[in-house]
Amino acid sequence: MRADEKKFATKLIHFEAAPKDPYHPMVTPIYQTATFEQLQADSFGEYDYSRSGNPTRTVLEKQLAVLDHGARAFCFASGMAAIATVTHLLKAGDEIVADYDLYGGATRLFAKVLNRSGVTVRYVDASDLENVAAAITPATRLIYAESPTNPFLRVLDLAAIGSIAKQHGILFCVDGSVMSPYLQNPLDLGADIVMHSATKYLCGHSDVTAGVLVARDEELAQQIYFLQNAEGTALAPFDSYLLLRGMKTLKLRMDAQQKSAQAIAEFLHSHPKVSEVFYPGLPTHENYDVHRRQARGGGALMSLRVGSAEAAKTLAEKAELFAISLSFGGLKSAISIPLKMSHSSVPAGLTDARVVPEDLVRLAIGIEDVDDLIADLRQSLE
Repeated sequence: MRADEKKFATKLIHFEAAPKDPYHPMVTPIYQTATFEQLQADSFGEYDYSRSGNPTRTVLEKQLAVLDHGARAFCFASGMAAIATVTHLLKAGDEIVADYDLYGGATRLFAKVLNRSGVTVRYVDASDLENVAAAITPATRLIYAESPTNPFLRVLDLAAIGSIAKQHGILFCVDGSVMSPYLQNPLDLGADIVMHSATKYLCGHSDVTAGVLVARDEELAQQIYFLQNAEGTALAPFDSYLLLRGMKTLKLRMDAQQKSAQAIAEFLHSHPKVSEVFYPGLPTHENYDVHRRQARGGGALMSLRVGSAEAAKTLAEKAELFAISLSFGGLKSAISIPLKMSHSSVPAGLTDARVVPEDLVRLAIGIEDVDDLIADLRQSLE
């Protein structure tokens, strides 16, 4: 059976775990080595230095390319390292058109690091396609967006944005961390690159920091590989092993997490002390139909507003089963106040366009019993 004929759950488990290993292990070995002995003095073998390539990382990257329907995938030491690599495809004088609702670390990189290279960023509300088209200039080389976004869980029409990018001959990169390859495949919707913070759902166990880039075509993949090797940002062998292990349960984890998330979102939507719930699995979401068209579930991340900064602080600190944490995607449920944590680094100029309310609380739903989680939220709210 070819890889493209297998269902997702089967793909997660059935792949070549150890190419060329004579012992045929069921689990990919950790090739914990910096260098590889060469058979000849005047030429290199398949592997020479783990920065340039490592068998453990190769298995992981091939698996990710299959899951996200790309030509090749590349694993980095963090999601931010992956995002930085995308920006290094550009040169001085180039421009990025970005949706204004991005992860705080990405906006910090764009505002305080990328500007030193002479690359500018133009922010728009990408949910309005006319805004995207109008922002493109002759200098634009990249459209960068998330969908669903973090922390407002806005949904962008990725296929439509991809068409705009194609019309102008520019790259389109989508941060797919909130959905993972299980629930959404941006490359199938017109993106050229999909980025994942693999620290989140791909790993799922909160014990690896990693980033992934999956390229649509081989030419772009070659450019990304050059940067990965030249800048030395590749994921280490042991972390590659842990990530590969965590990915095997991606479907099982996300099925449980998003089922609970749907029930929790419905509970919060009807609670008198919650003024608004942001979750793409709710029919009340303004782009519910768009999300259903391009994704296969609502995911396990949501945000809500509770009226005041004091109420948000109380909710976060009184919850017993939700750990106060700025990340998401792990087995244990997490709660955070984005304004003070994950998005505290958003530059002042951008906050004028994208105001993160002080009463906004973000929930990342884990695999605990959903009745316990709802009871915990109920007591924390009341």
